[in-house]
Formats: sequence, C-alpha cells, structure tokens
Amino acid sequence: MQGNEIMQEEKVFKDPVHRYIHVRDQLIWDLIGTKEFQRLRRIRQLGTTFLTFHGAEHTRFNHSLGVYEIMRRMVNVFEGRQHWNDENRLLCLTAALLHDIGHGPFSHSFEKVFDTDHEEWTRAIIMGDTEVHAVLKRMGDQFPKEVSEVIEKTHPNKLVVSMISSQIDADRMDYLQRDAFYTGVSYGHFDMERILRVMRPTEDQVVIKQTGMHAVEDYIMSRYQMYWQVYFHPVTRSAEVILNKILRRAKVLYLEGYQFTQPPHHFTPFFNNNMNTQDYLKLDESIIYYYFQVWEDEQDVILADLCRRFLHRDLFQYVEFDQNFILNEWSDLQERFRRIGLDPDYYLVIDFSSDLPYDFYRPGEEEERLPIHLLNRNGRLRELSRESDVVEAISGKKRTDHKLYYPKDVLDAPGFSEEKRAIIKILHG
Repeated sequence: MQGNEIMQEEKVFKDPVHRYIHVRDQLIWDLIGTKEFQRLRRIRQLGTTFLTFHGAEHTRFNHSLGVYEIMRRMVNVFEGRQHWNDENRLLCLTAALLHDIGHGPFSHSFEKVFDTDHEEWTRAIIMGDTEVHAVLKRMGDQFPKEVSEVIEKTHPNKLVVSMISSQIDADRMDYLQRDAFYTGVSYGHFDMERILRVMRPTEDQVVIKQTGMHAVEDYIMSRYQMYWQVYFHPVTRSAEVILNKILRRAKVLYLEGYQFTQPPHHFTPFFNNNMNTQDYLKLDESIIYYYFQVWEDEQDVILADLCRRFLHRDLFQYVEFDQNFILNEWSDLQERFRRIGLDPDYYLVIDFSSDLPYDFYRPGEEEERLPIHLLNRNGRLRELSRESDVVEAISGKKRTDHKLYYPKDVLDAPGFSEEKRAIIKILHG
C-alpha cells in the first residue's frame, strides 16, 4: 500500500490500563490528530455511569487508543504464522482505532431518541468529506471502504473481522479492563497477556490454544460480572431514563412549536430528522450539558424538572416487578400519577436489561458474534462450551432484569394524600 511511513521516532501514550500505547505508523498518528478522532475526548465511554461510579469519566478516545494497542499486540503475535497476511496489519490497526468514531453523546440514550445508529455514522465519517477520510485515502482509493467494511463486519476477510468483532476481540478486551479500572471494581480484570500469548489465527477467525482455556473462562466470567454489577447498575439506568426523557421532552416541545428561551440550534437537525455528518460531529457531551443547564430554567415544568434532576443527581427510585404487573396494575397506576400531577409518560418508566454472557453460534440472530474455539494439540477445533464446564453452565442463557422507575421524592413530599398512599401500595405490593 502507498501513503504510510514508519516514523523515525516512536510516539508513546502513557495509559493506566496498558501502561504504554505505541505508535510507529504515520497513518495512525495522523488519524489520531484528526478533528473527528479528537472529538472522542468529549464523549464518555460509559455514558451516565459516572453518576454511579464517580471515577468513570474516561472517554471514547481512551478506549479507542486501547483497542488499537491490543490489536497491535495481536498482530505482533500473529506475525509469521500460517493464515496471517502481514499486508492486513494496517487495515487491522486502523479499524481498531476508528471502530467507535461514530458514537454520539451519551451514545445509546441519544440513539434511542433520535433513531440514529453509531455504526452508520462511523461509516459516514470514514467515507464522507472528513479529515479522517482524507488521511485514509493516502493509502489508496479503496482503503477507506475496506476499513469501513471491517467495522461493519462485511469485509470478506473473516479473520480480520473477528479480531475486532467476536466473542473475544480487541474491543471487548479493552473495555472490560478499562471500565473496571475507572469504576474501581475488581470484576473486569482477567489475564489478557496470557490470552494474547495463546491466540492463533485461522482462515476464518481467531482461536485460542487449549492450554489457554482457563484464562478465557476468567474473561467470560469477568464480562458477566461487569454487565450486572456495572453496565446494568440500577442507578446508572435511572440516570439514563431521565436523560432519555429530557431529550424526548425537548423534541416534543420543539415539534409542538414551543418557544425555547435559548433556541436549541444544535438539536434542530435531529428534531427535524435531517441531520448531516457535520451536524452530528458538532454535538458532543459538553454541548448537551450546556443545553441542560439552560433548560433547567425553561418555562416548561417537565423539561426544567428533568434537567434539574439529571444535573444535580436527584434521580428516580425503582422497584422490581414482574410481567403480570403490566397487565394488572399499569393503567391504574398511570391514571393515579396523572391525578397527583405527574405525567406518566415522563415520570413512570419501565426499563429492562438482558445479557448473554457467552453465546454459542446462533445463525441469523441480531448482534450474533462468532463463538470461541479452542485449538487442541492435534490441530482440531472445539467450541469453548464443549470443553469448559464453567462456560457450558452459562451458554445461551439470557438473564433479564425488569425495573420500574418513579420519583419517590414526590410521593414522600408533604401533603400525603390517599392517592399517594394508593400509589405506594401498588408499587410496593
């Protein structure tokens, strides 16, 4: 390929998770310097999790560099081995670095409200009129498309795709360790150095030597613990609920012709569903916070109250519930909320989360990822759950958790009416 040089002096980022992140390729260094990649400094990796774990202030920028570094180490392990073509080295490193470049502010909550997809925006940034695209094109006219296809999981080289998107890939191995470090928990730690040493390339995917099975078991269980102790933490979900409702309320008001004190210029393309790449790139979490502070003083009491709650961490409380609750009590509870002056569309929210800690091959399912295969001494492959009792015990099992969020402080406020009493009885059985 054309357009890349090896720099005379290696650039090094000091990193709390990987100790050092090494850059020798001019292409990678130039991509890091683009304004689209630098924007990731203004987008947190874990959205609202910092309201639960105060250390979780790390960004998509941190994570993207970490994924790049793990990919660099994987490539070094594969060098000279059968099925590995060193011509794919830069493609792997670039895809790893740019895999999250399309994330928006508070990624998943933002996507739900405005029906956006960070993977589609990743493609738009890589293929569009951007600094990132200009740097990539130095490697050839087709290189941006190849990078995009690896991230989209449509590239014909299945091995390269699996290195960044599989059950055990550079992306997951970084975010589990990085998120554990910044949240201060111990769940996400596993022996990555051991896993990297026992990784091997095949024609279709990365596999693990049989001798590394126990390190992979530890990795799978770390993922399971992180999801239920960190990613699906009920306080984080409460903050996400309020964030979601703020954005929905602002959109409803705009479409109804409400006159905002400060016109929401940055949101207008999203409210009208006609945003382009430049509109998308201008919106980051610092801009979101600016509007939330302005909207805290809006005349609309719902928008103002929700912004106050998010900014000052006055979050909703929750109760556990089962599916029968929806059928038997939901309509009655909504009506009682209206009678005490709370709009149930904003103050009574059902939220559920579910996770498959490890999944064997399920053709055609959404978010399907290749299972992990172990390579034995005879050169044969065996799917992980067929060899590991630990992994077999959780394979294909989906754990689901339902919660109902509401403003407990309103129910506890002076003026304890019979209506409030009835609501509390319904909520707490």
